[in-house]
Amino acid sequence: MRKLVQAVNTSEVQNKKLKRPFILAAIMMAMFMNAIEGTIVSTAMPAIVSDLGGFSLYSWVFSGYLLMNAVTVLIYGKLSDILGRKPVLLFGIIVFLIGSILCGFSNSMTELIIYRFVQGFGAGAVAPVASTIVGDIYKNEERARVQGYLSSVWGISAVIGPALGGLIVESLTWKLVFWVNIPLGLLSFLGIWFFLHENIEKKKRDIDYLGATLLTLSISTLMVVLVQGGVKWSWASTPVVSLVIVAVIAFVLFIVQEKRASEPMMPFEIWQERSILIANLVSLTTGVMMIGLSSFLPTFVQGVMERSPTVAGFTLTAMSIGWPIASMVSGRLLLKIGFKTTSLLGGCSLILGSSILVLMKPEAGPLIAAMGSFFVGVGMGLTSTSFIVVIQKTVSWERRGIATASNMFMRNLGNTVGAALLGGIMNTRLQAYLNEHAPANSGVTIDTANKLLNSKERALLPESVVKVLQEGLTLSLQTIYLIVLVFSVISFVLLTRLRKKQ
Repeated sequence: MRKLVQAVNTSEVQNKKLKRPFILAAIMMAMFMNAIEGTIVSTAMPAIVSDLGGFSLYSWVFSGYLLMNAVTVLIYGKLSDILGRKPVLLFGIIVFLIGSILCGFSNSMTELIIYRFVQGFGAGAVAPVASTIVGDIYKNEERARVQGYLSSVWGISAVIGPALGGLIVESLTWKLVFWVNIPLGLLSFLGIWFFLHENIEKKKRDIDYLGATLLTLSISTLMVVLVQGGVKWSWASTPVVSLVIVAVIAFVLFIVQEKRASEPMMPFEIWQERSILIANLVSLTTGVMMIGLSSFLPTFVQGVMERSPTVAGFTLTAMSIGWPIASMVSGRLLLKIGFKTTSLLGGCSLILGSSILVLMKPEAGPLIAAMGSFFVGVGMGLTSTSFIVVIQKTVSWERRGIATASNMFMRNLGNTVGAALLGGIMNTRLQAYLNEHAPANSGVTIDTANKLLNSKERALLPESVVKVLQEGLTLSLQTIYLIVLVFSVISFVLLTRLRKKQ
């Protein structure tokens, strides 16, 4: 009887192995659908604003999506540990597709933002659960290679997204920017539905609804503060102070709830594992670095180097190329030289890329900017893939979802914190320089710097004003990249604290 059971189990395993390529293909389609959303929508936004109006709400089209993504990623990670990966991922895909369909039917910017919240609510399930499924169906020695494939999806989307978005907007309608996701989502849904099989122990599980509510309240209020603070509200204003108080109180109550819950939404003991703690802290610091690069490098290339938006986009594409290449190479490195050494190589690449950007002069040209971007991408690829692999190896199946999601959440948090921190520093430095060096009665302000990004508007500015703006912008952005370099050094120091044997 025992041999019969073993034979059945072996047969099941072999069947699942045969289906792994189909499962991986479905997962990669879901990841691509999620990844391309950011780049393709960015390209279409001028056409969308021209049609719908509401320019003042421009940033919320992106912030709303990212906010819901960040808020829900931990919750989906935990639910996948309780209910299984399959139902959670399928739910996320369906919600994402519903949001995509509604976005295309938007008649105002307000409607579009609401539907982007719906999209983000579904997207929060895709990346963490998809990566967790890979951890479930592949062995330790295979995970790094396959996680590299998933990372390559982001690189491909970064290259294809802008071009596809521009083509759709120019030839057809901006609505298709959202609807292009539908066939991908449906194929991914069917692939997961038919080929992914899970044996979930059927017993009554206590879902921590109160913990999920408190976590959502705490994170969402914090994200709103980071997105709107210093932009719509001053940092010392009543709305900011009030939201910070709400966030802190909700987080304290969340900790209390998690300590007494039978199945907590966030099991804090996983953070006591040194590798997970360091991986999550480094993901936070590299999240700040990533937003510093993606948000401010195009400004330097367009405004100071006076190059076209296409060239500025090329410098960021270099990071998107370096990342997936390094992710795929890291699979072999992890087996040959180990987790710590691979991560430290990534840390060195982050420092090298950041140093190139700090030392970059306006006359250096976009190739130098692209080189710095490429090495930062290599560092991101080596560290992020190593982290996912070691996290999934460290924890059991029952905690693999929340452990994977916690790492992605920390990077999302780093992105949001970095956008607020670095944006505030740039504005402060630029304003201080203009106050000291701007020609008298010229009316030059920070907003005047927007004209540097448009060649026609830049040509209409007096030469003295252009010079002052470019010098101020150069000084401000060099300060930004000096801070990015500091975060890369912090990342490297944290990586040295990893244990050699993992």
